[in-house]
Amino acid sequence: MERFSKSGHTAGGSIKPVLVYGALIFMAVVMLIPFAWMLSASLKLEKDVFSFPIVWISENPQWSNYAEIWEKVPLLTGFFNTSKLTFFTTVLQLMTSSFAAYAFAKLEFKGRDTIFMMYVLTISIPWQVYMVPQYKMMTLFGLTDSHLGLILMHAFSAMGVFLIRQFFVGIPNELLEAARIDGVTEYGIWWKLMLPLSKPAVATLCITSFTFEWNDFMGPLIYLSSQKNKTIQLMLRMFNTQYSSNYAQIMAAAVVALIPVLILFIFLQKYFVEGVASSGVKG
Repeated sequence: MERFSKSGHTAGGSIKPVLVYGALIFMAVVMLIPFAWMLSASLKLEKDVFSFPIVWISENPQWSNYAEIWEKVPLLTGFFNTSKLTFFTTVLQLMTSSFAAYAFAKLEFKGRDTIFMMYVLTISIPWQVYMVPQYKMMTLFGLTDSHLGLILMHAFSAMGVFLIRQFFVGIPNELLEAARIDGVTEYGIWWKLMLPLSKPAVATLCITSFTFEWNDFMGPLIYLSSQKNKTIQLMLRMFNTQYSSNYAQIMAAAVVALIPVLILFIFLQKYFVEGVASSGVKG
């Protein structure tokens, strides 16, 4: 009886991981289907995009779609503008979030925890709530239809502060005290000690900030009106004309726009997974 129970327990223990991995693989495949359709549609003629049943691999791939998109709309300008906004916003978010996280995690001052909780609670406020007052404020400052306005609006991130603070809290205070005894300033501790020990959190914030800014559509749509200032997402909208939409070329442009985000995630995915897993169990 004991032998049977042990074997049954072993069999049950071996089946459970198989079921879990099977479910995860199934969900991953389901989530990848839209991307596979996007890639497939980008290599078809316009009339074949919505054909049924779906032909996943075209017999005559239309590689010319990827050449024509650069001629139809100024995608290169959109790439430059989006890269500019994404780079400066990501750098500023990393700096402001890590500075604030260091203060909330390692510095003692009156009302620290209360201020931190109030700041983090702003995550629950939808952007649509303060969209109109924010637009009026940016108009008053003369920052509409400018990249500077978008950069300043996205330069701070409550989620980034929360994420990096979770890592900073887990760093022993003895390391900081030893650095202070050696004459290292608070900025030196932040740069030489805190940031190197928090690479997973920094990489996670970098990916999330980069992805959000690169894919942002509503912000540039509301604040940018000049053709020279428009981002890649607004350029994709230009493929929709008044009477028709070339979905094959839209999908081709979407594939091209996805490449920078994909490359960044491939290089930082190790730190991203570690950062997401650790931020929920520290502090």
